[in-house]
Amino acid sequence: MSYYMDSYDVVVIGGGHAGVEASLAAARLGCRTAMFTISLDQISNMPCNPSIGGTAKGHLVREIDALGGEMGKGADECFIQSRMLNKGKGPAVHSLRVQADRMKYHAYMKHICEMQENLDIKQAEVTGIITENGKITGITTKLGAEYATKAVVIATGTYLKGKIHVGEQSYESGPDSALPSTKLSDSLRANGLTIRRFKTGTPCRVHKRSINFDVLERQDGDEDIVPFSFDTDRKGLHNQVSCYISYTNAETHRVIRENLHRSPLYSGRIHGVGPRYCPSIEDKVVRFADKERHQLFIEPMGLDTEEYYLQGMSSSLPEDVQLAFLRTIKGLENVEILRPAYAIEYDCCEPTEMKPTLEFRQVAGLFGAGQFNGSSGYEEAAAQGLVAGINASKYAQGKEQLILDRASSYIGTLIDDLVTKGCSDPYRMMTSRSEYRLVLRQDNADQRLIPVGYKIGLVPEEKYNKLLEKEKLVEQEKKRITKLNIAPSEALNKFLVEHDTAPMTTGCKFAELVRRPQLNYKMLAPFDPTRPDLPEDVAEQAEIQIEYDGYIRRQLQKIEQMRKLEEKQLPQDIDYSEIGSLRLEAIEKLNKFKPVNIGQASRISGVSPADVDVLVVWLEQRGKA
Repeated sequence: MSYYMDSYDVVVIGGGHAGVEASLAAARLGCRTAMFTISLDQISNMPCNPSIGGTAKGHLVREIDALGGEMGKGADECFIQSRMLNKGKGPAVHSLRVQADRMKYHAYMKHICEMQENLDIKQAEVTGIITENGKITGITTKLGAEYATKAVVIATGTYLKGKIHVGEQSYESGPDSALPSTKLSDSLRANGLTIRRFKTGTPCRVHKRSINFDVLERQDGDEDIVPFSFDTDRKGLHNQVSCYISYTNAETHRVIRENLHRSPLYSGRIHGVGPRYCPSIEDKVVRFADKERHQLFIEPMGLDTEEYYLQGMSSSLPEDVQLAFLRTIKGLENVEILRPAYAIEYDCCEPTEMKPTLEFRQVAGLFGAGQFNGSSGYEEAAAQGLVAGINASKYAQGKEQLILDRASSYIGTLIDDLVTKGCSDPYRMMTSRSEYRLVLRQDNADQRLIPVGYKIGLVPEEKYNKLLEKEKLVEQEKKRITKLNIAPSEALNKFLVEHDTAPMTTGCKFAELVRRPQLNYKMLAPFDPTRPDLPEDVAEQAEIQIEYDGYIRRQLQKIEQMRKLEEKQLPQDIDYSEIGSLRLEAIEKLNKFKPVNIGQASRISGVSPADVDVLVVWLEQRGKA
């Protein structure tokens, strides 16, 4: 028996990292929004490692913050250790990573959602979507409730027909033994969506008292902590815990190899495709048989728990085998397992069926986000959730939707990769995926995206004005440095020699010294008496922009060329078989993907540069270029 309950502008299905960002964005943009979650206790849960950020992922979190999302603020509020990765390399690959307090993060995000105006939170399993003439009109729940709505965001994570595997045992479940979503997949298929099967996994959790920390390599956080959010004051931030490192060995690998027949990954019971860049330990041992050892990170789950997480040791082997191979590792000889590792299979969509707005072409008003779209990771999920929430609200309000191109952000790169190229395994963001990574640094996410967030309506005027003041100060300092002359001196030359760089024989611009790889802006302060007292982020920006000026200008030229193609819009009702000179493969791919512009068309596999030229000429002939 069904019954009508209520009406909303936007409904979000799922309360994980994607669902929370989608719900908050839609509500903050003035839409009456409902977030449905199977359990209120699973909101922003971290079933894997409670870490946020990392290589390229840190970029995503800072971009989320710049657009008006919540993940960065939550990470700053709940971190227990913070480290900037890749500090020995260039700024393009610097990536912030924190170890967060798992329960505190969940509590923080849940409370933010509870307090958000225009947002209702519902504990219920959504079993179906309701459509009329290919358009979303509502959703149904397991209890028979019906809710009318203009737009729906699906952010089901790994709950959609979730199935847990531990050795010979398998059972239907979401992560952390939560209830799975069992019916929604059928409704989505019935509405024309292609549903696939992916797999991921997580390591076991172990008791602190069973770890011998004295023999482990300790890894401390940074002294000078950089926050994720541009709103967070750096002062007062401090690390509270250490993390630790150990390694597998020949005995570990022997135990694993001898028990591979008990792994569902190798027995054939797991059919879902697993993540290429985060394989299980048994997969590592098989695929990289020449490696003598594999690294693992031993990291705390929070301040009010004795649970530790073994990063790099995901497994679907039986519990007894897990214990056996863990006890061969230095520091874990007497380890006590609190939660065994497991693999989980789940349903997800084919992301190439979505527009760059994350709206499905088959159903108007239906959006996807997070692991449902084929990605992996909390950060990738939150980024997609934010964009899907923005666009669901814009759709409900009849306003123009947001499309972030590849040159604007890692978020734009992530979405473009998913909807244009698709993914054969869970997609993970990496710096190498961006051809514009020198411009898309985490340090300038505010300059790139706060104006976008302000225009949308998610960034307050105060934050926008703060950015304008920062940019003014950066330009002033760049101008000062590039004009400042510096003469050789005994003290300066002694300093230069001590830092393995050539002494000066004639005067030069101060900027030339800043560009020397052995030097930096900060260490040259004693030779710059007119230097103003600037905020640290201003000084950092001025230095980076001066140091990489030539490279940045060249990349900006490429971006300009790319955007000229992005400006050439393609009609969505076109039959590409009617365009002469296109190759058959190109016609097939273009009719399937329905690219929104020439730029997107050029990135579709099977569309050649010659095909792109044909499309450009076709547009010009029709006066549409």
